[in-house]
Amino acid sequence: MTNHQTLQENDVTTGATVWLTGLPSAGKTTIAYELAGLLRAEGHRVEVLDGDEIREFISAGLGFSRADRHTNVQRIGFVAELLARNGVKALVPVIAPYTDSREAVRKRHDENATPYLEIHVATPVEVCSVRDVKGLYAKQAAGELSGLTGVDDPYEEPQTPDLRIESQNQTVQESAASVYALLSERGLA
Repeated sequence: MTNHQTLQENDVTTGATVWLTGLPSAGKTTIAYELAGLLRAEGHRVEVLDGDEIREFISAGLGFSRADRHTNVQRIGFVAELLARNGVKALVPVIAPYTDSREAVRKRHDENATPYLEIHVATPVEVCSVRDVKGLYAKQAAGELSGLTGVDDPYEEPQTPDLRIESQNQTVQESAASVYALLSERGLA
């Protein structure tokens, strides 16, 4: 086997967690699935840990209190690190509104020497509320919903993310390409 083949094989089997944090309707999940397609096309093993699916299957019964949100993020972080440590690119489009919760996930990855990238999909709330993919902003405005992250519940923006994406200023493909470029720079793609 040549050095090039060895390097290529290692690239494809090196796992990492890519956590996409941001407000509801920021574009996290859309970017994650676009990125997953790019990575799979190159032979990477990829899983998207969608926040809605996790809440249904792994975190059923949790509410949206600060403690429950922290527990949810820690569960997702555990699964992501487990996948990443075993050669999977774990793409995690999950709000994770609190800095301490995200830092605990990063620490778990650091302790296991598992690559971890935090991507802030920094779409302004005004843009998110127009997109309103799930109708959450409309429900909140109508008084049918409270505790909406970034509106009447806190969202602590990452101060030093590995990458900040302003999805309102670029296409989904451009956003995914910028995350892919970061993975490449770090030797993970």
